[in-house]
Amino acid sequence: MLPSIENLLKLQDADKEIRRLQDEVAEFPKRVALIEQKLAGTKAQLEKAQAAIKTDEAGRRKYDGAITELRSKISKYRDQSLDVKTNEQYRALMQEIQFAEKEIAANEDRILELMVNADARDKEMKAAQAELKAETAEIEKEKEEARQVTAKDEALLADWRAKRNQMRTGVDEDLLRHYERVAKFRGSGISEVRDQKCMACRVMLRPQTYNDVRSGQQTVVCDSCQRILYFNPADELVDQKPGVNRPKRHHPKIDAAQAWYYRPEFGDFGEVFLCLTNARGHASRRVYDVHTGRLLGDILIREGDYRHAFPEDITGATRLNGSWSEDELDSFGTELPSIPLDSLRFDLEHARHEASTGSSSKPPVPAPTEQAAS
Repeated sequence: MLPSIENLLKLQDADKEIRRLQDEVAEFPKRVALIEQKLAGTKAQLEKAQAAIKTDEAGRRKYDGAITELRSKISKYRDQSLDVKTNEQYRALMQEIQFAEKEIAANEDRILELMVNADARDKEMKAAQAELKAETAEIEKEKEEARQVTAKDEALLADWRAKRNQMRTGVDEDLLRHYERVAKFRGSGISEVRDQKCMACRVMLRPQTYNDVRSGQQTVVCDSCQRILYFNPADELVDQKPGVNRPKRHHPKIDAAQAWYYRPEFGDFGEVFLCLTNARGHASRRVYDVHTGRLLGDILIREGDYRHAFPEDITGATRLNGSWSEDELDSFGTELPSIPLDSLRFDLEHARHEASTGSSSKPPVPAPTEQAAS
């Protein structure tokens, strides 16, 4: 592994720790707000009790004022009754006095009811005040703990930033600029290669790119995500140990209208992918170079389905997952695009692993399953 790659890996670890600490520090105001929200219910309960007491007090003053006014009217009516000349006038004044006395009694009942409720209101308010005091003390303790954790994180953050600045001096300037530019947009600027794919974006690499990364003699960038690639032999050895689980390989439908095969030798071409397709009573065959994806020779068309039209091509070949329409194949032109080509290579690798481990000792059973390139 190149020294610059080793330095970048250390730098990436530092960047991850810095981001983690930055996130924790940035969470402090949110944590404080969450802690303070715990008081909201108790504060609301206390405010409700205090508001109810004020309302009752205002009601009592209102009823006391009404009683005073009614008693003044009664006194006035009694004085007027001494000067009346007729029985009708006297009876009218007596009725007014009786009505005022009834209103006084009703207001006194209301005041008595408020006085009974006052004790319960006062107990509610005192309980809410005690609860608020206890919660405030506990929450202040939590806030202080959060402040201490944040202060510790800020100290660690300053330490890691100093370490990062030191690490940057061990990386080539152009490589460092590329790493930081990609990391800014993708969260990381370097990625491990394993099983012939970039572990960050999960896209298969071309064989030549994969070999360049494995050799460790030059800096290689992923064509898909632009991350700087590196290879760790130790991880590959772990993957190859017995008992390490691989994803179960899907098998193509045996009666599919299109079939892809791999042949290690095909005439003078060497390793090839064969695409056999049934359409309107005829079968077509396309031959592609495994390494470049280039179309080899002309498209051959014969009558019947491909199993009867090209039996010599199928015999001894490895069946692969793959399904693209005739229109798509025509649009590919003279070379398979990277995605279909990488998909076929990836499935070939799994088929080889399956054969070497004996995990599929019997022919695949047809099953409705997605094709690898669907």
